[in-house]
Amino acid sequence: MIGLGLQVRELREGRGLSLRQLATRAGVSAPMLSQVERGETSPTLSIAEKIADGLELSLSQLLRLAEAPPLTLHRAGTRPLRLDGGHAVELLSPDLAGGRVAVSRHELAPGASTGDAPMHEAGSREWALVEQGALELELDGAPHGLAAGDSVSFDADLRHRFRNPGAAPAMFLSVVTAGLRRS
Repeated sequence: MIGLGLQVRELREGRGLSLRQLATRAGVSAPMLSQVERGETSPTLSIAEKIADGLELSLSQLLRLAEAPPLTLHRAGTRPLRLDGGHAVELLSPDLAGGRVAVSRHELAPGASTGDAPMHEAGSREWALVEQGALELELDGAPHGLAAGDSVSFDADLRHRFRNPGAAPAMFLSVVTAGLRRS
């Protein structure tokens, strides 16, 4: 909950409160509040609710403020683009801390592949849609042919890669959902 800690600090400072003043209002110790603000500890729900009360917010309001903004707009041509040999990746979703999904568009030159790494965390799922060309998905050592219009869903924590076996560029969309949270 590093985002929550930063949000608490910004809200506290925006209200002109010192750390001690908010700690007193919230009924939590100043050292605990300081650790939360620095992202050194995640507050229990009980502590988070007390902090929200001290800021004159509900717990749901505080947690919602610590999440991504309600709208993030990425104009065409301004999104991050990563090139790796014959593999171009355009990140379509915002790269936000705590994001639970990543959406990207990939272009593979003839003969190029995505490579085997990085692997996704345990429990991750990937969905892909071939927009143009032909692809081969190698999943845990088994090849699967895909043509334009085909989609596939699989456990993304397995060893996998996409390869373009054709003579023309191939394009596909990928959606990866995050796996299990580590505690």
